[in-house]
Amino acid sequence: MKDVCDIVEQHEDVVQHVQQQLPELTKTLQIFKALADETRLKIAFALTLAPKLCVCDVAAIIGSSNATASHHLRYLREHGLAVSEREGKQIYYALADEHVRQMIDVAYTHSKE
Repeated sequence: MKDVCDIVEQHEDVVQHVQQQLPELTKTLQIFKALADETRLKIAFALTLAPKLCVCDVAAIIGSSNATASHHLRYLREHGLAVSEREGKQIYYALADEHVRQMIDVAYTHSKE
């Protein structure tokens, strides 16, 4: 089976309708770029399993240095996927909200189908 139509025929009404409804997707693209990195995806997934993790815990989970873990966590925070808070001398990270958890859960479930 070819992946190309046998004829070239655009359905102008459909094309125009979709083009008019298509929103700006730059921020959405940034979310997927952030999660496209295997290490950051592992961190985000780990944060679905624990309500919050400190930088040292994340480093141990992903098998990296604290500096590397901190770099990836900061990236997730800067892109709206994680939040951080200081508790004494430690910084804890959590997923930004339930939407992030749902995205990760849905993607993981889909990958298992």
